[in-house]
Amino acid sequence: MPMAHPAVLRELVQEYETLELLHARQGKAEVRRRMDDIASTLCVSTGTRDVDAALMAARHRMPGAGVAGDSLVAG
Repeated sequence: MPMAHPAVLRELVQEYETLELLHARQGKAEVRRRMDDIASTLCVSTGTRDVDAALMAARHRMPGAGVAGDSLVAG
């Protein structure tokens, strides 16, 4: 399955994280809708079904990413 270019994934992750902070501070419905849109795009772009898995997959594809940063096992 083709995956989005790492630069595109980086932009999506950054936008999602920014919106997540904004939503936590303001709780606006428009922000939540945009977060949902980005989450959906991330899921499609990474072949995943939930935003947490999509974020992990996207981060793993970014230049300089290492397995340790995405490890599910506590070190």
